[in-house]
Amino acid sequence: MTMRSHRPPSSIHKIGEVEVIARAYDHPDAARLLAAFYQEQVERYGFADPVEADPAGYAAPHGHFVVAYHRGALAGCGGYRWYERTAGTIEIKKLYALPGARGLGIGSTILMSLEEHAGALGARRIILETGVRNHAAIRLFHALRYRPIARYVAIRDPKINRAFAKSLVTSIEDLNRNALQGSA
Repeated sequence: MTMRSHRPPSSIHKIGEVEVIARAYDHPDAARLLAAFYQEQVERYGFADPVEADPAGYAAPHGHFVVAYHRGALAGCGGYRWYERTAGTIEIKKLYALPGARGLGIGSTILMSLEEHAGALGARRIILETGVRNHAAIRLFHALRYRPIARYVAIRDPKINRAFAKSLVTSIEDLNRNALQGSA
């Protein structure tokens, strides 16, 4: 059994001093962040997937894209696209925090915002990838209960890429276990 909120997703998510706002993929702030993300990937791995994409792929009903601000300053971005709509699976893409904004909870706030938004639209599972050298991202994914999975993009180099998944479905067993832990 699934327990899920049916309230409409918010276009603004705020935790502390971090504000996450829905933006078009081609919004000027998004473009600046995506260019920085691409450059960092090239520096880290010697190559990177292009950031050029059809903005419609990250807009309703196909996906969602957000930009994060810390105390009003540009801090990070991320988005999702439906991967298998019939299975309720979305793929997180372009999750990035500017170097000067790292350690402030930007990545986790963006990721939780995307999870909440996707869950409100019926997503049941999230998949994502990162590179093996991105230790901070791997730690973040583990901390937010993402689990390693086999690669889901056949052309990815398994020596470099790591894939993760997380269920957005809360089972009755999970609710009962949490209730028992809370009463102990």
